[in-house]
Amino acid sequence: MAVKSQAVLQKAMPAPLCLLFWRACNFCMAFFFALAAYVQINDPDAGIWIVAYVIPAALSFLVGLNPPITDNFIWRSLSELHMYMCSMVAILWGWRLHQASTNNIFQEEEGREFLGLVIIVIWTLLCRHSGKHLGGFRLSIAVLITVLPFITWLYYYINKELRASWPDHCRNTI
Repeated sequence: MAVKSQAVLQKAMPAPLCLLFWRACNFCMAFFFALAAYVQINDPDAGIWIVAYVIPAALSFLVGLNPPITDNFIWRSLSELHMYMCSMVAILWGWRLHQASTNNIFQEEEGREFLGLVIIVIWTLLCRHSGKHLGGFRLSIAVLITVLPFITWLYYYINKELRASWPDHCRNTI
């Protein structure tokens, strides 16, 4: 009986390499969200967006330190509340962009805010219960979601022509 329960425990526990990648992804996303919060300083509604990015930065940092924290009531409650709020705003922004028939959402400030909210929601969904159920699919999506914002940010940083039509408070960011 003890051998069977030990086998079940080993099966439920993620492999050390997967856990290492998961923790690295969480630290990278914590850095990304913190950086996203920092560049909001120039924004007219900075307070809202700084809070919107600091919360997932802190939650991701905590998951990077201790992946089973996702089972903690406070972590889970805060992440779900924040995820629901970001989802509602993302739906509103998405509807607004759809109604305006925006072709390139990166050219609109609301489009960039919408994509930031989508990244927050997707990452929060990935983190839920990740302390117990860290599979290959979740890890693959996590690596993709981790790399994508940094590549996009680098692309916009290099491509100055693309940023030329942005408002002043967006052009002067990192």
